[in-house]
Amino acid sequence: MKTATAEVRLKSLQLNLERVRRLAPKSHVLAVLKANAYGHGLLPVAKALEDHADAFGVARIDEAIALREGGVEKTPIVLMEGFVTPDHLPLLNKYQLESVIHSPEQLSQFLEAALEEAIQIWLKVDTGMNRLGIPVSQCSEFYQSLSQSPNVKAPIRIMTHFPCADDIGSQMTDAQITVFDEINETKSTELSLCNSAGVIAWPKAHRDWVRPGIMLYGVSPMLGCCGPEHGLEPAMRMTSSIISIKEVEAGQYVGYGATWKSNEKTKIAVVAIGYGDGYPRHAPSGTPVYVNGREVPLAGRVSMDMICIDLGPDAQDKVGDEVILWGPELPIEKIATFANTIGYELLCNITGRVDIRYIKS
Repeated sequence: MKTATAEVRLKSLQLNLERVRRLAPKSHVLAVLKANAYGHGLLPVAKALEDHADAFGVARIDEAIALREGGVEKTPIVLMEGFVTPDHLPLLNKYQLESVIHSPEQLSQFLEAALEEAIQIWLKVDTGMNRLGIPVSQCSEFYQSLSQSPNVKAPIRIMTHFPCADDIGSQMTDAQITVFDEINETKSTELSLCNSAGVIAWPKAHRDWVRPGIMLYGVSPMLGCCGPEHGLEPAMRMTSSIISIKEVEAGQYVGYGATWKSNEKTKIAVVAIGYGDGYPRHAPSGTPVYVNGREVPLAGRVSMDMICIDLGPDAQDKVGDEVILWGPELPIEKIATFANTIGYELLCNITGRVDIRYIKS
């Protein structure tokens, strides 16, 4: 009998990347592997995709070093947040890393550094998200400074980020594309605008590089959608097992806080997964799980190690039966909606005690 287990189908990752290429056939693909490859396992995912992606994107330098030391030697790796301190700059050379520059502080530190080799730079421009990125008004100044530096390997790539690309009714993405085009119309360089939502919904913004993240894992970045609607395959199947079944009379309570009461005599199963594994504690009663070909509802609060589910009065399920928390049979987007969150968070919250098993075929 297994407890919390995440089965990751490596072929699905590859098929999802090929789907990106079909959607953006003229673009290079920077596959985003940050946050432990969205909970799927940094190194196994990278190994599965290194012959398919043109580059990898990570958030932190320790993720990049882990990839290099784990044997990912040839695929370019981009630090999406850039280097954090000047002490990181020698490591960019040592591990052959590329870096985003998004602030005046980074620019000064980079231009003043004595580097052994020139580095590929991605200049990030803030076109409206107001998170990372230099102001639009400073783009030409930064670009010229970098162009004249021996520390920079040509071409300088210029990028921005979409905050609302998941909403096709928003006018913000169109406005960002217009601004981005205006500041780059005289520059001969490579451009990148699109995250996963941009890849799917904004083909006019594909340009030289696209940066898919969540869609590589088979999860939709679009509001109100699931991955298969875009031709994607969910790569993860989160499962556990029933460890107990008991009959509960009508009017009895289940779980902490006595928040759920049975309306009829029914069978309650205990499943070996909880918020200690990353299952969302705030998932309410009624959140579905998948058991023996059907959806059944969560009953009561999520505990650290267990959840309770209402099998129904006539259930024939047994101790040891598999329970699917999300996967091809039950979209993670559906669970996220019940839990008032997003699929990204559910994947990133998977804890170290979950057994991750990789399926190659």
